[in-house]
Amino acid sequence: MDAPRPGIDVPDHRGRIGLDRIGRDLDRNPDVKVTDVEVLAAAWHVLRRTTLEYRGPSGRWEVQQRETYDRGNGATILLYDPARRTVLLTRQFRYPVYVNDHPDGMLIETAAGLLDEDDPATAIRREAVEETGVEVGDLEHVWDVYMSPGSVTERLHFFAAPYDGGAMAGRRAGLAEEGEHIELVELGIDEALQMVREGRIQDAKTIMLLQWAVLDGPFARGAAGEK
Repeated sequence: MDAPRPGIDVPDHRGRIGLDRIGRDLDRNPDVKVTDVEVLAAAWHVLRRTTLEYRGPSGRWEVQQRETYDRGNGATILLYDPARRTVLLTRQFRYPVYVNDHPDGMLIETAAGLLDEDDPATAIRREAVEETGVEVGDLEHVWDVYMSPGSVTERLHFFAAPYDGGAMAGRRAGLAEEGEHIELVELGIDEALQMVREGRIQDAKTIMLLQWAVLDGPFARGAAGEK
């Protein structure tokens, strides 16, 4: 008799069970039938290989396999000071970019984190405090985006909110017990956009929010607080 499998037959170290059931009951698309789900890895996040039948444009059914990485959903926020025309970003070491040709792995980003068990607004307020020390007031929801739909299931909820700037650059934040060593980076919006052009800001969510800020957000032409 096979031993119980953590995360499948019995709870794993995070209390999860039935990880091989995710996706089996999907029926929203009549051209897709999930036939099997294998759990390839389940440490903190979950890697699955799903076998499915897909009905193509010709009407023929094809058997396909897809690997998906499930790390949960997340949220991110652009903190901005409309009067000073600044944004508050973070800089921290990111091993995945370091191992993929980034010069030193020290990535400049908007504050962000996983939802865990919270709703998106609650989660991003929590992350803003943890990563920047800023208590967020009114939130503006920008959009919800699938960031890497070819393999990662995560949907990222985008927000923006004003902050009271001044004396922010050089401060550090983050949860030491989680290995976070975060430097705060306060930039003028024009400088931040120039850093995008020069490749000094390479994080997708950050680039998206900076461009939103000048196209439709607080620094758009005619926006309140623009000089």
